[in-house]
Amino acid sequence: MTLQQLKYVIAIDAYRSFAKASEACQVSQPTLSAMLQKLEEELDVRIFERSNKSVMPTAIGEKIIRQAERVIAESRRIEEIVSENKDVVSGTLALSVGPTIAPYILPQFIRNYVERYPFVDLAIKELKVSDMIASLLRGEIDAGIAISGNAVAGVYEIPLYTEPFWVYLSESCWRKLPVFKPENLEHENMWIMRDAQCLRESAFSFCKARDKGRHIYEAGTIDTLIRIVDENGGFTIIPEMHLPLLDERQRANVRRIDGDHLSQRSVSLYIRHDYVRERTINTVTDTLKLIIPEKMIAERVRKYGVKLR
Repeated sequence: MTLQQLKYVIAIDAYRSFAKASEACQVSQPTLSAMLQKLEEELDVRIFERSNKSVMPTAIGEKIIRQAERVIAESRRIEEIVSENKDVVSGTLALSVGPTIAPYILPQFIRNYVERYPFVDLAIKELKVSDMIASLLRGEIDAGIAISGNAVAGVYEIPLYTEPFWVYLSESCWRKLPVFKPENLEHENMWIMRDAQCLRESAFSFCKARDKGRHIYEAGTIDTLIRIVDENGGFTIIPEMHLPLLDERQRANVRRIDGDHLSQRSVSLYIRHDYVRERTINTVTDTLKLIIPEKMIAERVRKYGVKLR
């Protein structure tokens, strides 16, 4: 039994396809199949039931897969301990960023990170939060950046920053108001993107306010929402870090949200509970500090960085 065989077993379970698993493991499908067969013969059990249409783990296969995940995680921790004690930060860093956050941090993050940490092999993918959590638990990524409040057993959440939302108006919508209050929004067309604009901790939640507007539409990106508002009237809400991306005419259509109601989103860093590379994870937060306005950054991260147990 080898670590490589266990990695193949985990990949087959994750993709439920020999073709996709072999592609992910960067080996030929015959090699993957042969290594699995060799392991099954050694253990004298069948780990997967195969058919032309599906690949499913057997009952004992499920137990073997879970144990294989633990073994691979522990083997990676050995590599991480060695890497963490070198003078120069090096090794690999697999990072996930949520699609509604990526446009505001990734372009500058990549440039700054590569310049500051040239010996780190950085890989970034955009994943929805549910996929990010699953990838963390499987050990496929080292860390994820996503909306706060999504930690599960086995995943540690570190608050990163809190970003205010602003109202973006059409030119015909409440142009004379210097600021917006919740009561101003009841009879206007509200255009929203659910995943980006549901504000869980907000008393002034646009998700809760769905029944106030006459029409609520959902779109895929903030840029799309802004174009819809420009063409069709009404309003939307946009994160503060989107403001620099507006042109001069559009900036005249932005209003602050007034009153005692919160209108903001919190963003966190997620890692596995057994992650040990403290220096490496601080390369992420240190780089983010160069990009995100200081007033938004969580005080603990701003002052002390990340401290792992």
